[in-house]
Amino acid sequence: MHSSAVFLIEFGCLILGLGLLGRLAGRFSFSPIPLYLLAGLAFGEGGLLPLVASEDFVAIGAEIGVILLLLMLGLEYTATDLVSNLKTHYPAGVVDAVLNALPGAVLALLLGWGPVAAVVLAGVTWVSSSGVIAKVLGELGRLGNRETPAILSILVLEDLSMAVYLPIVTALLAGVGLAAGAVTLAIALGVATLVLVLAVRFGRHVSRFVSSDDPEKLLLVVLGVTLVVAGLAQQLQVSAAVGAFLVGIALSGEVAEGATSLLAPLRDLFAAVFFVFFGLHTDPASIPPVLLPALALAAVTTATKIATGYWAARRAGIGPKGRWRAGGTLVARGEFSIVIAGLAVTAGIEPSLGPLATAYVLILVLLGPLTARYTEPVATALTGRLRRRSSTSPGRTAPVPPGAHETIDDQDIVGRT
Repeated sequence: MHSSAVFLIEFGCLILGLGLLGRLAGRFSFSPIPLYLLAGLAFGEGGLLPLVASEDFVAIGAEIGVILLLLMLGLEYTATDLVSNLKTHYPAGVVDAVLNALPGAVLALLLGWGPVAAVVLAGVTWVSSSGVIAKVLGELGRLGNRETPAILSILVLEDLSMAVYLPIVTALLAGVGLAAGAVTLAIALGVATLVLVLAVRFGRHVSRFVSSDDPEKLLLVVLGVTLVVAGLAQQLQVSAAVGAFLVGIALSGEVAEGATSLLAPLRDLFAAVFFVFFGLHTDPASIPPVLLPALALAAVTTATKIATGYWAARRAGIGPKGRWRAGGTLVARGEFSIVIAGLAVTAGIEPSLGPLATAYVLILVLLGPLTARYTEPVATALTGRLRRRSSTSPGRTAPVPPGAHETIDDQDIVGRT
């Protein structure tokens, strides 16, 4: 009875605190994500007042938070949208992997950590945080923007790539033979392909099975199906986030609209818990010794992610403002980076890798909402200043017609098909 009372008090204070922080952020038109993370640092290992009784529940809530974030993101698009976007944007996925995995691998080799650690740190710097980005897109009202499909395609390609990458890393860390590693990889690829095919070809049947006129029944069935698919995917070495996302795209029409309105409050609650959980497992004392290399790595990969998003959006025919928005939105790292680093820490390959990855992710998960909001206006102001200078230079012979350098940016909103 006593432990139950302590749990209720701890968790109640945590939720109340998050609500107050959210109100504070809303008052200043700022994303509450950084405040949630700082709250996690305050209540986590080495913090001011560590949580004890409610830690296990917060861990489960954090997993549900990531699943709901990806489910809601998937509900914004149909299976046809997904296939079309993947076919169109797969070159951007290749550019993303090269530009953003390479800095992590190079740093690990320069620090003398060896090739296995290089593969691990490459994954940490490569993958953006789908959870953070989904939350930021919703808060900024950009889910319907013209550049959002390009962003989404990169995130989906990264998540699907984890179905290949994670088994490889696990095999490398465990030192298993080539045959065992190949079997693990084949299972992961097979499951990911099967789920994708079912979502694309039988989405209407899934929607019919889930559909209900009763909001309570619709909520329970959608949430239940999502958790089961996510759990099965994770059990078979495929990302739970990928499974939840594919459930979202498998639902369409009125079912998707109804599920979106019903699940939005749950998503907001458990997403906040996820960001707190991330901070809970970061000891503030472990950050200062690795802060300098983490800052350098964050600076480099911020630039490479912005370049990735800009290139992908430009290739999709988006105007300059949308390109900068796409690049700034992709900066945040989060859940996958921590999962990858956690595998390495458990295997004990390099003691400094865990703190470095934690500091790196913390920097970018705090910076990500800022770059998402301010990259486009800052870039627009700078390019406008450069154009004015160029137009007044002595060698200029003719003025540039208005809009000659831009494609249409004022038609940003697209609907669900």
